[in-house]
Amino acid sequence: MVPTVEWKQGAVRLLDQSKLPGAVEFLDCPDYHTVADAIRTLKVRGAPAIGVTAAMGVALGAQSISSTDYPTFSRAALKICDELANTRPTAVNLFWAIERMKQKLESLRGEPVLAIKRALLSESQAILEEDIALCRTMGRHGAELIRDGDTVLTHCNAGSLATAGYGTALGVIRAAWEQGKKINVIADETRPVLQGARLTVWELMQDQIPVTLITDNMAGSLMRQGKIHLCVVGADRIAANGDVANKIGTYSVAVLAKAHNIPFYVAAPYSTIDLNTKSGDAIPIEQRNPIEVTTIHGSHPVAPTGVSVYNPAFDVTPAELITGIITERGIFKPQEILEQFLG
Repeated sequence: MVPTVEWKQGAVRLLDQSKLPGAVEFLDCPDYHTVADAIRTLKVRGAPAIGVTAAMGVALGAQSISSTDYPTFSRAALKICDELANTRPTAVNLFWAIERMKQKLESLRGEPVLAIKRALLSESQAILEEDIALCRTMGRHGAELIRDGDTVLTHCNAGSLATAGYGTALGVIRAAWEQGKKINVIADETRPVLQGARLTVWELMQDQIPVTLITDNMAGSLMRQGKIHLCVVGADRIAANGDVANKIGTYSVAVLAKAHNIPFYVAAPYSTIDLNTKSGDAIPIEQRNPIEVTTIHGSHPVAPTGVSVYNPAFDVTPAELITGIITERGIFKPQEILEQFLG
């Protein structure tokens, strides 16, 4: 798998996902401002990958702080955290990773600044390595749900590109394939930014996993024909009551799956669960530039100039439509989240 994000020669190196599938290009971010811009402009995307990238952005920014006393250094580092936190509002992994970096900073109060800089870099690397490991564990749990010969529908991209490696929803599919199960994948194109067409299909083809691309409005027809056996998607935030925010269009797939008695699973790490958000109604939904809808890749118009556009990046799928949530700690019903955390 091509690394999504890594520390390379004193910079944060990102696979520029805005260029896929046409070109595999890397973006070297020399400072935290560039990292923030890369998150904001979807050069890196996917909740876990955003979290890892933000952690590395904090570590990168810390290296350039010249102050040698802790209070001044800490104030500068917290300012970096704030800028990175303001990039995208929905994916809770972003805030989880930044909070973890803040806690590491606070735990080192009184230590030499040089040692703190090294520790922050090590912490960001630990977050990356943990993400890869938990995705593999999540994949093994989820693979149990996929039978030999199944066709799996997925929406958007929740693969190695959306994480530090291996993937959440695609990690489940990848694990089933590695177990020798002869499976097929149906990938929604995922308008308006086409993450399914550009990224999910590219990933699966790299791994030689059979995949068929469909437009977003074809899923119901295929379900009615019995050509889809289960759905697996990722998540950007899971509320305490089990409601799930994911890429726009996920709710429609879940409704269709319920109508056709098809299991609908969400694969996400525990860091995506936000107990401070009581329900999906309280999840902030990012509104993006209308040009994503009125053009293809910003350069090919598909709508009249001046048309009014509504472009939310995410929607919320209610817990009652979700068969189960696949995590690194196992599989459970969305209504069991509090029990899992507090039990």
